[in-house]
Amino acid sequence: MAKPRIDYKAKALKRRNRFAYITGISGLILITFSYYFYQVFFTPNVETKTPTYVLVRRGETAKAVLDSIEATGVIVDKLSLRFVAKVMKYEKLVKPGRYELKDGYTNRELINALRTGRQSPLKLTFQNIRLRQDLAQKLNTAIDARPGQFDSLLSSPGYTKSLGFDTTSIMTMFIPNTYELYWNSTPDNLMQRMKKEYEKFWTPARDAKRKKLNLSRAEVSTLASIVEAEQQQHADERPRVAGVYLNRLRRGMKLQADPTVVYANQDFTIKRVLNVHLTKDSPYNTYKYAGLPPGPINLPSIASIDAVLNPESHDYLYFCAKEDFSGYHAFARNEQEHLVNARRYQAALTRSGIMK
Repeated sequence: MAKPRIDYKAKALKRRNRFAYITGISGLILITFSYYFYQVFFTPNVETKTPTYVLVRRGETAKAVLDSIEATGVIVDKLSLRFVAKVMKYEKLVKPGRYELKDGYTNRELINALRTGRQSPLKLTFQNIRLRQDLAQKLNTAIDARPGQFDSLLSSPGYTKSLGFDTTSIMTMFIPNTYELYWNSTPDNLMQRMKKEYEKFWTPARDAKRKKLNLSRAEVSTLASIVEAEQQQHADERPRVAGVYLNRLRRGMKLQADPTVVYANQDFTIKRVLNVHLTKDSPYNTYKYAGLPPGPINLPSIASIDAVLNPESHDYLYFCAKEDFSGYHAFARNEQEHLVNARRYQAALTRSGIMK
């Protein structure tokens, strides 16, 4: 009767050993998996020394987004990123936008930013823009817009009228500054934002000054665009230049502004305005037509707009560039003084070999 009892103990011991072994292996597997889980979710997986962004377009799949991210070359472990994306079900929450792949980002942080639509805003600035087409192209490439979408809006009489402008004066709505916005903003949202910024810019104080000059907002911007084109280097001289043009307007004199002739000829390589350029029949040719041109010849800076609103009070009616090419101008009260200054400058141009 003792033998069966010994066998029973042996079997019980064997079962305990087997259980301990299985438990040990299971624990080891759990520890290993937990460590891997921690690694793929919570350790940095983005390495970049310069700001790097990924653009997620409307309707894009999670796979396409991950392909784009990997193509930037900043992901250390691509497999772990896709694993985390799968676990976090990113395929169900793909949101369009512009996202920064920040240095030190973990997989979890990156996928979470994509899932929640936590975008990085972009900065939009306006510089060296002369034509409506240039502005449209600038806006079209700034956000996720269809090709030609802004060109259509800016050239639409109905749409521009809804904003309080026409297809020419709409250019004056864009006040050069730096604006933060999101890449997936709609074109209409961007236009509405610019209208709000425009209204914010035209404070009661600025409006009072332009009314004193008997100018509309659009006319101020148009004159400012001429002032800026005349004096690009030295903003401190712009109030004096503005004063000259305002004096001529008050007297009914043609502005005779060379930059408007360049604009009328649509040849921005012209360095020396010649008689042949002056014959161009265009409402922008202020040698041919009196008053202000129909619209701005560029997007004038705030400094130039304020120069028009705060002009220097003087009796100058003429000016031309100084012959020392300093970027400053020689001012004159009458045509005789002006012709002397002009001959000096023309001679300097000839000596320098600038013929056109």
